Amino acid sequence: MNSGLRVGVFVDAENVRYNGGYQMRYDVLRRYAARSGGELLRLNTYMAFDSERAREDYEYAKKARAYQQMVRDFGWKITVKTVRRYTDDNGNVTTKANADLDMAVDAMLQASMLDKVLLVTGDGDFLQVVNALQNRGCRVELIGFKNVSRQLQQSVDTFYSGYLIPDLLPIPYEPRNEWGKVGSCVRGVCTKWFPDKGYGFLRVLDHISPNLWITDPRDEGSPYISVFCHANELAEDVTEDLVLNRETILEFYLSESEQKDNGFVASNVRLAFSINR
Repeated sequence: MNSGLRVGVFVDAENVRYNGGYQMRYDVLRRYAARSGGELLRLNTYMAFDSERAREDYEYAKKARAYQQMVRDFGWKITVKTVRRYTDDNGNVTTKANADLDMAVDAMLQASMLDKVLLVTGDGDFLQVVNALQNRGCRVELIGFKNVSRQLQQSVDTFYSGYLIPDLLPIPYEPRNEWGKVGSCVRGVCTKWFPDKGYGFLRVLDHISPNLWITDPRDEGSPYISVFCHANELAEDVTEDLVLNRETILEFYLSESEQKDNGFVASNVRLAFSINR
């Protein structure tokens, strides 16, 4: 099924890297952007490269260029921003490789060819860009990890936490993880919790789907699954207040339920991210 929508993706790679999205998979991001069958007209990412360091550090240069080539192999256009160094009056050196302007200009110039724009950033400086894109008729979606501007989240048409998208962010200690399978490590949010009973239910996105808006796992066509969770499986730092906060993202393992056919139980439940931390 092809929705006919023309889609553009713009990734603020340095913002993502320093705010919880290190090692984000561009192949999964591409698959996610095309989940409704739209045509991916633009796939743009903006990366920093430290040429001064590269002259002295062969391994850095080798790894950086290999990574860039891998991303290009997935069909992305990379705009490389050279890292610049600045020295203040006290002799302190800071580095910057800000691609905000490049990304904003590209998004605005290319908007006339697009129906939907997916921004991957947490930077509130893109607020005006979002408003301008929407005024031009584009639907604007946002993916972020940590430190995502609250105002930016509220201005876009839809915000998705990158932590909750299957396999978008690898789980380093589970290199062969099969998200959604029994024994796999996944991330989700709590939808119901009964403090007096000591249990509740977590919701996990099982697979990338155009039906992300069908959030009730009981509804036909929903890509989500419901997972039973007992209080005994919560880590010590997972308080009741955190569990009840829908912005708390939990990481846990899926076990097969002994009480319900095709049901899941959460084990070893710990914090992946909380707005309060």
